[in-house]
Amino acid sequence: MDEAEQLCDRLVVMDQARIVAEGSPRQLIDRYVTREVLELRFRRAEDEFDDSAHIDGKLDGLADRVEQLPDRVLVYTGDGEAAAAAAYERGLRPASVLVRRATLEDVFLSLTGRSLVE
Repeated sequence: MDEAEQLCDRLVVMDQARIVAEGSPRQLIDRYVTREVLELRFRRAEDEFDDSAHIDGKLDGLADRVEQLPDRVLVYTGDGEAAAAAAYERGLRPASVLVRRATLEDVFLSLTGRSLVE
């Protein structure tokens, strides 16, 4: 996906043999996801928030969308740093925090509900 984002002028996103979106990489990112993504990773054995319902409840209202994956929580927001600070204020203590720009992989996850490796 990184190469497609760098090299392609136009893309088509397909899911189960049907086209679900098309456009330039920038258009797809702007249309289907937020500018930034906050990635939160939690330690399973030690984390008091091992239950996903507790994590989701703590993130309510912080983002346009929250995606719970097996190894991390993705928080889609316009300001990742502000969302990270707010999550910390609400009592979440992730093992690691990463703020990054949204990518085509985020678009694919948003449109299909699954990651590329599934």
